[in-house]
Amino acid sequence: MPYSPYQNAKQEIFWASVEGRLIAMLEGVEELTLDLLNEATQAWVEREYHRTLHSELGCTPLERYLQGPEVGRESPGSEDLRRAFRAEITRTQRRADGTLSLAGRRFEIPSRYRHLERVRIRYARWELATCDLIDARSGAILCALYPLDKAANAAGLRRRLDPVTSEPSAPPASGIAPLLRKLMADYAATGLPPAYLPTPHLNEDDPEPAP
Repeated sequence: MPYSPYQNAKQEIFWASVEGRLIAMLEGVEELTLDLLNEATQAWVEREYHRTLHSELGCTPLERYLQGPEVGRESPGSEDLRRAFRAEITRTQRRADGTLSLAGRRFEIPSRYRHLERVRIRYARWELATCDLIDARSGAILCALYPLDKAANAAGLRRRLDPVTSEPSAPPASGIAPLLRKLMADYAATGLPPAYLPTPHLNEDDPEPAP
């Protein structure tokens, strides 16, 4: 970094060790290849340089590194890297069969997204086996889209789809709320009688109780 003489000193000491220690141990090699140099350098750094006592630090570089705060970041996985280098475009969904056209291919859109007129997708030009349907507002991946298989769809059974409507539907009855259900179960577990007088069950022929 600019204006950081302490970093320059670290680099000078490191390269002095490389020239005076590592390269000196490779002088007897007649044909020094890049693969052999990389292998020797990795072994020397891990097994000697990081484990040698540093006079200024009072410990080895490895111990100093382990004592410091953790500032490293995890490397992304191969799937994340493959998804990073992709194009993002908008396509119109064909209402006749719920598909979209991409690079001369037809991709199926799940029926739960059939109400979308314009869909946002991410894809790689070199890999058209699949692409991702994304949320245009948040950028989150909704599902994967696959090419249309006309032969498989020709013999497949279709289920009846519910009509798409903008009217909100009434939520199904969920019963007692979870918190209240837990409170009732906790109270029942105490074995205490109810704190009220329950109304006796009356038959039609029984006289009404006096007030």
